[in-house]
Amino acid sequence: MLKKLKKALEQPRTKLLLVLFLALVLRLYRIDNPIADWHAFRQADTASVTREYVKAEKIDLLRPQYHDLSNIQSGLDNLEGYRMVEFPFINALLASILRNFPSLDLVLLSRLSSVFVSLLTIYVLYQLVREVSDSKLAILSALVYAILPYSVYYSRVILPEPYFLFFSTLGLWQFYLFAKTKKWSSYFLSIAGLALAALLKPFVVFLAPVYLIILWQFRQNKILLDPRIYLLPVLAFAPMFWWREWIKSFPSGVPVSDWLFNSVTVVDTAPIRFRPAWFRWLFYERITKLFLGYFGVIFLFSNLLKKNKDFYFYGAWWLSVLLYFSVIATGNVMHDYYQNLILPIVAISVARGVMILHQLLNRKIATLTVGFIFIFGIFFSAKQVLGYFNINHWEYIQAGAVVDQLVAKDAIVIAPAMGDTQFLFQANRRGWPIGLEIEDKINKGASIYVSTSYDDEARELEAKYQALAKTADYIIIDLRTEKP
Repeated sequence: MLKKLKKALEQPRTKLLLVLFLALVLRLYRIDNPIADWHAFRQADTASVTREYVKAEKIDLLRPQYHDLSNIQSGLDNLEGYRMVEFPFINALLASILRNFPSLDLVLLSRLSSVFVSLLTIYVLYQLVREVSDSKLAILSALVYAILPYSVYYSRVILPEPYFLFFSTLGLWQFYLFAKTKKWSSYFLSIAGLALAALLKPFVVFLAPVYLIILWQFRQNKILLDPRIYLLPVLAFAPMFWWREWIKSFPSGVPVSDWLFNSVTVVDTAPIRFRPAWFRWLFYERITKLFLGYFGVIFLFSNLLKKNKDFYFYGAWWLSVLLYFSVIATGNVMHDYYQNLILPIVAISVARGVMILHQLLNRKIATLTVGFIFIFGIFFSAKQVLGYFNINHWEYIQAGAVVDQLVAKDAIVIAPAMGDTQFLFQANRRGWPIGLEIEDKINKGASIYVSTSYDDEARELEAKYQALAKTADYIIIDLRTEKP
Protein backbone atom coordinates (compact mmCIF):
# COMPACT_ATOMS: atom_id res chain seq x y z
CA MET A 1 0.00 0.00 0.00
CA LEU A 2 2.75 2.44 0.97
CA LYS A 3 4.69 1.54 -2.17
CA LYS A 4 1.66 2.29 -4.32
CA LEU A 5 1.13 5.60 -2.53
CA LYS A 6 4.78 6.55 -2.96
CA LYS A 7 4.66 5.61 -6.63
CA ALA A 8 1.49 7.67 -7.10
CA LEU A 9 3.05 10.70 -5.40
CA GLU A 10 6.03 10.47 -7.75
CA GLN A 11 3.79 10.83 -10.79
CA PRO A 12 3.90 14.32 -12.40
CA ARG A 13 0.10 14.43 -12.55
CA THR A 14 -0.19 13.81 -8.82
CA LYS A 15 2.41 16.46 -8.06
CA LEU A 16 0.56 18.96 -10.23
CA LEU A 17 -2.73 18.20 -8.48
CA LEU A 18 -1.08 18.76 -5.10
CA VAL A 19 0.34 22.09 -6.30
CA LEU A 20 -3.09 23.14 -7.55
CA PHE A 21 -4.68 22.15 -4.25
CA LEU A 22 -2.07 24.16 -2.33
CA ALA A 23 -2.63 27.12 -4.64
CA LEU A 24 -6.38 26.92 -4.05
CA VAL A 25 -6.01 26.81 -0.26
CA LEU A 26 -3.70 29.84 -0.24
CA ARG A 27 -6.01 31.83 -2.52
CA LEU A 28 -8.99 31.29 -0.25
CA TYR A 29 -7.36 33.46 2.41
CA ARG A 30 -9.85 36.27 3.16
CA ILE A 31 -11.74 35.39 0.01
CA ASP A 32 -14.86 37.00 1.50
CA ASN A 33 -13.17 40.39 1.82
CA PRO A 34 -15.30 43.33 0.71
CA ILE A 35 -13.79 45.55 -1.96
CA ALA A 36 -11.84 47.70 0.44
CA ASP A 37 -8.39 46.09 0.35
CA TRP A 38 -5.34 46.99 -1.75
CA HIS A 39 -6.17 48.76 -5.03
CA ALA A 40 -9.82 48.78 -4.04
CA PHE A 41 -10.50 51.68 -6.41
CA ARG A 42 -9.53 49.61 -9.46
CA GLN A 43 -11.31 46.53 -8.19
CA ALA A 44 -14.44 48.57 -7.50
CA ASP A 45 -14.41 49.99 -11.03
CA THR A 46 -14.10 46.50 -12.52
CA ALA A 47 -16.78 44.99 -10.28
CA SER A 48 -19.18 47.86 -10.91
CA VAL A 49 -19.25 47.03 -14.64
CA THR A 50 -20.53 43.59 -13.68
CA ARG A 51 -23.03 45.12 -11.25
CA GLU A 52 -24.40 47.54 -13.86
CA TYR A 53 -24.87 44.62 -16.24
CA VAL A 54 -26.84 42.79 -13.55
CA LYS A 55 -29.09 45.83 -13.06
CA ALA A 56 -29.57 46.56 -16.77
CA GLU A 57 -32.41 45.28 -18.93
CA LYS A 58 -29.91 43.56 -21.19
CA ILE A 59 -26.16 42.99 -21.35
CA ASP A 60 -24.66 45.32 -23.96
CA LEU A 61 -21.08 44.26 -24.62
CA LEU A 62 -20.43 47.31 -26.76
CA ARG A 63 -21.51 49.90 -24.18
CA PRO A 64 -20.29 48.85 -20.73
CA GLN A 65 -21.14 51.23 -17.92
CA TYR A 66 -20.01 51.66 -14.33
CA HIS A 67 -20.66 53.76 -11.26
CA ASP A 68 -18.37 56.78 -11.76
CA LEU A 69 -20.05 59.73 -13.50
CA SER A 70 -17.20 62.17 -12.83
CA ASN A 71 -14.63 63.60 -15.21
CA ILE A 72 -11.71 62.27 -13.19
CA GLN A 73 -10.83 59.37 -15.52
CA SER A 74 -11.27 60.96 -18.95
CA GLY A 75 -11.31 64.68 -18.26
CA LEU A 76 -14.90 64.82 -19.56
CA ASP A 77 -18.20 64.57 -17.70
CA ASN A 78 -19.30 60.94 -17.98
CA LEU A 79 -23.00 61.22 -17.12
CA GLU A 80 -23.77 57.98 -18.98
CA GLY A 81 -21.14 56.19 -16.88
CA TYR A 82 -19.38 54.55 -19.82
CA ARG A 83 -16.41 52.33 -18.98
CA MET A 84 -14.41 51.87 -22.18
CA VAL A 85 -11.27 50.03 -21.16
CA GLU A 86 -11.00 46.24 -21.49
CA PHE A 87 -13.60 44.47 -23.62
CA PRO A 88 -16.10 43.37 -20.93
CA PHE A 89 -16.63 39.71 -21.84
CA ILE A 90 -15.60 38.57 -18.34
CA ASN A 91 -18.00 41.04 -16.70
CA ALA A 92 -20.77 39.89 -19.02
CA LEU A 93 -20.15 36.24 -18.18
CA LEU A 94 -20.22 36.89 -14.42
CA ALA A 95 -23.31 39.10 -14.78
CA SER A 96 -25.09 36.34 -16.70
CA ILE A 97 -24.45 33.95 -13.82
CA LEU A 98 -25.67 36.49 -11.28
CA ARG A 99 -28.81 37.26 -13.28
CA ASN A 100 -29.68 33.57 -13.30
CA PHE A 101 -28.66 32.99 -9.69
CA PRO A 102 -29.48 36.28 -7.89
CA SER A 103 -28.74 34.81 -4.46
CA LEU A 104 -25.03 34.69 -5.27
CA ASP A 105 -22.80 37.46 -3.95
CA LEU A 106 -21.19 39.49 -6.74
CA VAL A 107 -17.91 40.15 -4.92
CA LEU A 108 -17.42 36.58 -3.73
CA LEU A 109 -18.29 35.13 -7.14
CA SER A 110 -15.89 37.54 -8.84
CA ARG A 111 -13.06 36.64 -6.47
CA LEU A 112 -13.67 32.90 -6.82
CA SER A 113 -13.72 33.28 -10.59
CA SER A 114 -10.29 34.93 -10.46
CA VAL A 115 -9.03 32.10 -8.25
CA PHE A 116 -10.32 29.46 -10.65
CA VAL A 117 -8.70 31.16 -13.63
CA SER A 118 -5.40 31.47 -11.73
CA LEU A 119 -5.41 27.70 -11.21
CA LEU A 120 -5.86 27.28 -14.95
CA THR A 121 -2.88 29.58 -15.45
CA ILE A 122 -0.76 27.35 -13.21
CA TYR A 123 -1.80 24.33 -15.25
CA VAL A 124 -0.97 26.07 -18.55
CA LEU A 125 2.36 27.32 -17.18
CA TYR A 126 3.22 23.76 -16.19
CA GLN A 127 2.42 22.49 -19.68
CA LEU A 128 4.41 25.26 -21.37
CA VAL A 129 7.54 24.77 -19.23
CA ARG A 130 7.32 21.00 -19.66
CA GLU A 131 7.41 21.51 -23.44
CA VAL A 132 10.24 24.03 -23.36
CA SER A 133 12.34 22.39 -20.62
CA ASP A 134 11.26 19.32 -18.65
CA SER A 135 8.72 18.05 -16.13
CA LYS A 136 10.92 18.78 -13.12
CA LEU A 137 11.29 22.46 -13.92
CA ALA A 138 7.61 22.59 -14.92
CA ILE A 139 6.34 21.35 -11.55
CA LEU A 140 8.73 23.58 -9.64
CA SER A 141 7.66 26.62 -11.72
CA ALA A 142 4.03 25.79 -10.99
CA LEU A 143 4.83 25.53 -7.28
CA VAL A 144 6.61 28.89 -7.22
CA TYR A 145 3.71 30.54 -9.06
CA ALA A 146 1.31 28.92 -6.60
CA ILE A 147 2.98 30.20 -3.44
CA LEU A 148 4.59 33.54 -4.31
CA PRO A 149 2.73 35.94 -1.99
CA TYR A 150 2.31 38.56 -4.74
CA SER A 151 0.82 35.87 -6.97
CA VAL A 152 -1.51 34.68 -4.22
CA TYR A 153 -2.95 38.15 -3.63
CA TYR A 154 -3.36 39.09 -7.28
CA SER A 155 -4.93 35.72 -8.09
CA ARG A 156 -8.04 36.59 -6.06
CA VAL A 157 -8.58 40.24 -6.95
CA ILE A 158 -11.43 41.59 -9.08
CA LEU A 159 -9.28 42.83 -11.93
CA PRO A 160 -8.68 41.84 -15.57
CA GLU A 161 -5.15 40.69 -14.69
CA PRO A 162 -5.88 37.06 -13.64
CA TYR A 163 -7.71 36.47 -16.91
CA PHE A 164 -5.07 38.29 -18.92
CA LEU A 165 -2.36 36.04 -17.49
CA PHE A 166 -4.34 32.93 -18.34
CA PHE A 167 -5.08 33.88 -21.94
CA SER A 168 -1.59 35.25 -22.64
CA THR A 169 0.10 32.14 -21.23
CA LEU A 170 -2.37 29.90 -23.07
CA GLY A 171 -1.56 31.70 -26.30
CA LEU A 172 2.18 31.16 -25.80
CA TRP A 173 1.79 27.48 -24.96
CA GLN A 174 -0.40 26.77 -27.94
CA PHE A 175 1.82 28.76 -30.29
CA TYR A 176 4.79 26.69 -29.12
CA LEU A 177 2.83 23.51 -29.86
CA PHE A 178 1.81 24.86 -33.25
CA ALA A 179 5.39 25.71 -34.19
CA LYS A 180 6.39 22.22 -33.11
CA THR A 181 3.54 20.18 -34.63
CA LYS A 182 1.79 22.55 -37.09
CA LYS A 183 -1.58 21.33 -35.81
CA TRP A 184 -4.62 23.42 -36.66
CA SER A 185 -6.06 23.00 -33.16
CA SER A 186 -3.01 24.61 -31.59
CA TYR A 187 -3.06 27.33 -34.23
CA PHE A 188 -6.63 28.35 -33.46
CA LEU A 189 -6.13 28.11 -29.70
CA SER A 190 -3.04 30.32 -29.92
CA ILE A 191 -5.06 32.91 -31.86
CA ALA A 192 -7.91 32.71 -29.36
CA GLY A 193 -5.60 33.07 -26.35
CA LEU A 194 -3.71 35.98 -27.86
CA ALA A 195 -6.87 37.73 -29.07
CA LEU A 196 -8.68 37.48 -25.73
CA ALA A 197 -5.57 38.62 -23.84
CA ALA A 198 -5.23 41.63 -26.17
CA LEU A 199 -8.90 42.55 -25.68
CA LEU A 200 -8.21 42.70 -21.95
CA LYS A 201 -4.77 44.30 -22.06
CA PRO A 202 -2.92 45.35 -25.23
CA PHE A 203 0.30 44.87 -23.23
CA VAL A 204 0.38 41.28 -24.50
CA VAL A 205 2.16 42.73 -27.55
CA PHE A 206 5.31 42.98 -25.41
CA LEU A 207 5.57 39.18 -25.51
CA ALA A 208 6.57 39.44 -29.18
CA PRO A 209 10.22 38.47 -28.47
CA VAL A 210 9.03 35.16 -27.01
CA TYR A 211 7.01 34.40 -30.12
CA LEU A 212 10.00 35.29 -32.29
CA ILE A 213 12.37 33.03 -30.35
CA ILE A 214 9.89 30.17 -30.79
CA LEU A 215 9.96 30.71 -34.55
CA TRP A 216 13.74 30.79 -34.49
CA GLN A 217 13.96 27.58 -32.44
CA PHE A 218 11.71 25.73 -34.90
CA ARG A 219 13.17 27.24 -38.08
CA GLN A 220 14.34 23.80 -39.18
CA ASN A 221 10.71 22.74 -39.09
CA LYS A 222 10.19 25.21 -41.96
CA ILE A 223 7.70 27.05 -39.81
CA LEU A 224 8.67 30.35 -41.41
CA LEU A 225 7.39 29.07 -44.75
CA ASP A 226 3.96 28.38 -43.30
CA PRO A 227 1.61 31.23 -44.38
CA ARG A 228 -0.44 30.76 -41.22
CA ILE A 229 2.37 32.35 -39.24
CA TYR A 230 1.92 35.66 -41.01
CA LEU A 231 -1.85 35.56 -40.75
CA LEU A 232 -1.82 34.78 -37.02
CA PRO A 233 -1.00 38.29 -35.69
CA VAL A 234 -3.59 39.82 -38.02
CA LEU A 235 -6.33 37.50 -36.76
CA ALA A 236 -5.22 37.79 -33.13
CA PHE A 237 -4.99 41.57 -32.93
CA ALA A 238 -7.83 42.54 -35.27
CA PRO A 239 -10.45 42.32 -32.45
CA MET A 240 -8.33 44.57 -30.23
CA PHE A 241 -7.88 47.19 -32.96
CA TRP A 242 -11.59 47.07 -33.70
CA TRP A 243 -12.43 47.55 -30.00
CA ARG A 244 -9.94 50.40 -29.61
CA GLU A 245 -11.42 52.10 -32.66
CA TRP A 246 -14.97 51.56 -31.39
CA ILE A 247 -14.38 53.13 -27.97
CA LYS A 248 -13.22 56.36 -29.59
CA SER A 249 -16.93 57.07 -30.11
CA PHE A 250 -17.29 57.31 -26.32
CA PRO A 251 -14.51 59.72 -25.28
CA SER A 252 -16.05 60.43 -21.87
CA GLY A 253 -15.65 56.74 -21.00
CA VAL A 254 -12.04 56.33 -22.12
CA PRO A 255 -9.59 57.04 -19.28
CA VAL A 256 -6.61 59.23 -20.07
CA SER A 257 -3.65 56.92 -20.73
CA ASP A 258 -0.79 59.15 -21.89
CA TRP A 259 0.53 59.26 -18.35
CA LEU A 260 1.34 55.53 -18.47
CA PHE A 261 4.33 55.99 -20.71
CA ASN A 262 6.83 58.52 -19.40
CA SER A 263 5.21 61.28 -17.39
CA VAL A 264 6.32 63.10 -14.27
CA THR A 265 5.41 61.22 -11.08
CA VAL A 266 5.24 61.93 -7.38
CA VAL A 267 8.59 60.17 -6.95
CA ASP A 268 10.49 62.30 -9.46
CA THR A 269 10.22 65.77 -10.94
CA ALA A 270 11.22 64.72 -14.46
CA PRO A 271 9.98 61.99 -16.83
CA ILE A 272 10.61 58.75 -14.99
CA ARG A 273 11.97 56.38 -17.65
CA PHE A 274 15.56 55.20 -16.94
CA ARG A 275 15.99 57.63 -14.09
CA PRO A 276 17.23 56.35 -10.69
CA ALA A 277 13.67 56.18 -9.34
CA TRP A 278 12.63 53.96 -12.28
CA PHE A 279 15.40 51.47 -11.51
CA ARG A 280 14.73 51.60 -7.79
CA TRP A 281 10.98 51.06 -7.96
CA LEU A 282 10.90 48.34 -10.59
CA PHE A 283 14.01 46.31 -9.88
CA TYR A 284 14.39 46.83 -6.14
CA GLU A 285 11.04 47.77 -4.59
CA ARG A 286 9.01 45.46 -6.83
CA ILE A 287 11.07 42.51 -8.13
CA THR A 288 13.64 42.23 -5.35
CA LYS A 289 11.56 43.24 -2.37
CA LEU A 290 7.87 42.67 -3.17
CA PHE A 291 8.05 39.64 -5.46
CA LEU A 292 11.06 37.82 -4.03
CA GLY A 293 11.53 39.05 -0.47
CA TYR A 294 15.18 40.05 -1.02
CA PHE A 295 16.58 36.51 -0.78
CA GLY A 296 14.76 35.12 -3.78
CA VAL A 297 16.59 37.44 -6.16
CA ILE A 298 19.61 35.14 -5.74
CA PHE A 299 17.75 32.58 -7.84
CA LEU A 300 17.28 35.08 -10.65
CA PHE A 301 21.01 35.67 -10.88
CA SER A 302 21.82 31.97 -10.68
CA ASN A 303 19.98 31.57 -14.00
CA LEU A 304 23.05 33.09 -15.63
CA LEU A 305 25.27 30.27 -14.41
CA LYS A 306 23.96 27.72 -16.87
CA LYS A 307 23.07 28.07 -20.53
CA ASN A 308 21.15 25.11 -21.88
CA LYS A 309 18.46 24.67 -24.53
CA ASP A 310 15.89 26.81 -22.73
CA PHE A 311 18.19 29.70 -21.80
CA TYR A 312 17.39 31.83 -24.84
CA PHE A 313 13.67 31.16 -24.65
CA TYR A 314 13.46 32.49 -21.09
CA GLY A 315 15.95 35.21 -21.95
CA ALA A 316 13.59 36.43 -24.67
CA TRP A 317 10.82 36.51 -22.08
CA TRP A 318 12.94 38.74 -19.85
CA LEU A 319 13.61 40.95 -22.87
CA SER A 320 9.82 41.31 -23.11
CA VAL A 321 9.77 42.41 -19.47
CA LEU A 322 12.45 45.04 -20.07
CA LEU A 323 10.59 46.38 -23.10
CA TYR A 324 7.37 46.51 -21.10
CA PHE A 325 9.03 48.30 -18.19
CA SER A 326 10.71 50.76 -20.55
CA VAL A 327 7.65 51.68 -22.61
CA ILE A 328 4.99 51.63 -19.84
CA ALA A 329 7.43 53.32 -17.49
CA THR A 330 5.17 55.51 -15.37
CA GLY A 331 2.34 52.99 -15.16
CA ASN A 332 4.68 50.35 -13.79
CA VAL A 333 6.21 52.72 -11.25
CA MET A 334 2.89 54.10 -10.03
CA HIS A 335 0.95 50.84 -9.60
CA ASP A 336 2.31 47.45 -8.64
CA TYR A 337 -0.56 45.55 -10.29
CA TYR A 338 0.98 46.44 -13.65
CA GLN A 339 3.71 43.91 -12.88
CA ASN A 340 1.25 41.02 -13.10
CA LEU A 341 2.49 40.50 -16.66
CA ILE A 342 5.90 39.37 -15.39
CA LEU A 343 4.59 36.76 -12.92
CA PRO A 344 5.04 33.69 -15.17
CA ILE A 345 8.66 34.40 -16.09
CA VAL A 346 9.52 35.33 -12.49
CA ALA A 347 8.13 31.99 -11.31
CA ILE A 348 9.99 30.08 -14.02
CA SER A 349 13.25 31.91 -13.35
CA VAL A 350 13.07 31.33 -9.60
CA ALA A 351 12.41 27.62 -10.21
CA ARG A 352 15.21 27.38 -12.75
CA GLY A 353 17.56 29.25 -10.42
CA VAL A 354 16.71 26.87 -7.58
CA MET A 355 17.58 23.87 -9.73
CA ILE A 356 20.83 25.37 -11.02
CA LEU A 357 22.01 26.45 -7.57
CA HIS A 358 21.10 23.06 -6.14
CA GLN A 359 23.16 21.33 -8.85
CA LEU A 360 26.22 23.57 -8.36
CA LEU A 361 26.44 23.38 -4.58
CA ASN A 362 27.88 20.51 -2.60
CA ARG A 363 25.21 17.84 -2.19
CA LYS A 364 25.45 17.90 1.58
CA ILE A 365 24.60 21.57 1.86
CA ALA A 366 22.66 22.18 -1.37
CA THR A 367 19.18 21.30 -0.14
CA LEU A 368 19.62 23.11 3.18
CA THR A 369 21.08 26.26 1.60
CA VAL A 370 18.60 26.50 -1.25
CA GLY A 371 15.73 25.70 1.11
CA PHE A 372 16.68 28.46 3.54
CA ILE A 373 17.06 31.03 0.75
CA PHE A 374 13.68 30.07 -0.68
CA ILE A 375 11.86 30.09 2.66
CA PHE A 376 13.35 33.42 3.72
CA GLY A 377 12.39 34.91 0.36
CA ILE A 378 8.78 33.79 0.75
CA PHE A 379 8.70 34.99 4.35
CA PHE A 380 9.93 38.52 3.64
CA SER A 381 7.77 38.80 0.54
CA ALA A 382 4.75 37.75 2.61
CA LYS A 383 5.53 40.51 5.12
CA GLN A 384 5.17 42.99 2.25
CA VAL A 385 2.01 41.47 0.78
CA LEU A 386 -0.03 40.54 3.87
CA GLY A 387 -0.97 44.18 4.38
CA TYR A 388 -2.66 44.12 0.98
CA PHE A 389 -5.45 41.98 2.44
CA ASN A 390 -6.32 44.53 5.13
CA ILE A 391 -9.57 46.49 4.94
CA ASN A 392 -8.57 50.15 5.04
CA HIS A 393 -11.92 51.93 5.13
CA TRP A 394 -14.54 50.16 7.22
CA GLU A 395 -16.36 53.49 7.46
CA TYR A 396 -17.06 53.35 3.71
CA ILE A 397 -18.60 49.91 4.13
CA GLN A 398 -20.74 50.99 7.08
CA ALA A 399 -21.96 54.22 5.48
CA GLY A 400 -22.47 52.53 2.11
CA ALA A 401 -24.70 49.87 3.66
CA VAL A 402 -26.90 52.54 5.24
CA VAL A 403 -27.19 54.40 1.94
CA ASP A 404 -28.19 51.17 0.23
CA GLN A 405 -30.98 50.70 2.81
CA LEU A 406 -32.32 54.25 2.98
CA VAL A 407 -31.95 55.60 -0.54
CA ALA A 408 -33.86 54.82 -3.74
CA LYS A 409 -32.11 52.32 -6.01
CA ASP A 410 -31.90 54.79 -8.89
CA ALA A 411 -30.59 57.67 -6.75
CA ILE A 412 -27.38 59.34 -7.86
CA VAL A 413 -25.02 60.08 -4.98
CA ILE A 414 -22.01 62.18 -4.16
CA ALA A 415 -19.61 60.13 -2.06
CA PRO A 416 -16.43 62.18 -1.56
CA ALA A 417 -13.35 59.98 -1.19
CA MET A 418 -10.73 62.07 -3.03
CA GLY A 419 -11.72 60.36 -6.27
CA ASP A 420 -11.59 56.84 -4.84
CA THR A 421 -14.60 54.97 -6.22
CA GLN A 422 -14.70 52.19 -3.61
CA PHE A 423 -17.05 54.38 -1.52
CA LEU A 424 -19.49 54.58 -4.45
CA PHE A 425 -19.32 50.82 -4.84
CA GLN A 426 -20.15 50.24 -1.19
CA ALA A 427 -23.17 52.54 -1.55
CA ASN A 428 -24.31 50.49 -4.56
CA ARG A 429 -25.15 53.70 -6.44
CA ARG A 430 -23.82 55.66 -9.37
CA GLY A 431 -22.47 59.14 -8.86
CA TRP A 432 -19.38 61.15 -8.04
CA PRO A 433 -16.44 60.01 -5.85
CA ILE A 434 -15.52 63.62 -5.12
CA GLY A 435 -17.27 66.69 -3.73
CA LEU A 436 -17.01 70.36 -4.75
CA GLU A 437 -19.35 72.15 -7.18
CA ILE A 438 -22.31 70.55 -5.41
CA GLU A 439 -24.95 72.70 -7.12
CA ASP A 440 -23.62 71.68 -10.52
CA LYS A 441 -23.81 68.01 -9.51
CA ILE A 442 -27.37 68.49 -8.25
CA ASN A 443 -28.31 69.95 -11.62
CA LYS A 444 -26.80 66.84 -13.23
CA GLY A 445 -28.94 64.52 -11.13
CA ALA A 446 -27.25 64.10 -7.74
CA SER A 447 -29.81 63.71 -4.94
CA ILE A 448 -27.79 62.25 -2.03
CA TYR A 449 -24.59 63.38 -0.34
CA VAL A 450 -22.78 60.90 1.90
CA SER A 451 -19.52 61.58 3.66
CA THR A 452 -17.37 60.01 6.33
CA SER A 453 -15.59 63.32 6.90
CA TYR A 454 -17.57 65.98 8.72
CA ASP A 455 -15.69 68.80 7.01
CA ASP A 456 -16.68 72.31 5.95
CA GLU A 457 -18.52 71.05 2.87
CA ALA A 458 -20.57 68.53 4.87
CA ARG A 459 -21.43 71.16 7.50
CA GLU A 460 -22.53 73.69 4.85
CA LEU A 461 -24.76 71.12 3.17
CA GLU A 462 -26.20 69.98 6.50
CA ALA A 463 -27.14 73.57 7.26
CA LYS A 464 -29.03 73.84 3.96
CA TYR A 465 -30.46 70.37 3.35
CA GLN A 466 -32.18 67.69 5.40
CA ALA A 467 -29.95 64.99 6.91
CA LEU A 468 -31.28 61.45 6.52
CA ALA A 469 -28.79 59.95 8.96
CA LYS A 470 -25.88 61.18 11.03
CA THR A 471 -23.46 59.38 13.33
CA ALA A 472 -19.94 59.96 14.52
CA ASP A 473 -18.72 58.04 11.46
CA TYR A 474 -20.82 59.40 8.59
CA ILE A 475 -23.53 61.78 7.46
CA ILE A 476 -26.12 61.21 4.73
CA ILE A 477 -27.86 64.29 3.31
CA ASP A 478 -30.92 64.54 1.03
CA LEU A 479 -29.97 67.17 -1.54
CA ARG A 480 -33.57 67.42 -2.80
CA THR A 481 -35.03 68.46 0.53
CA GLU A 482 -34.04 71.94 1.75
CA LYS A 483 -34.54 72.90 5.35
CA PRO A 484 -37.34 75.42 6.02
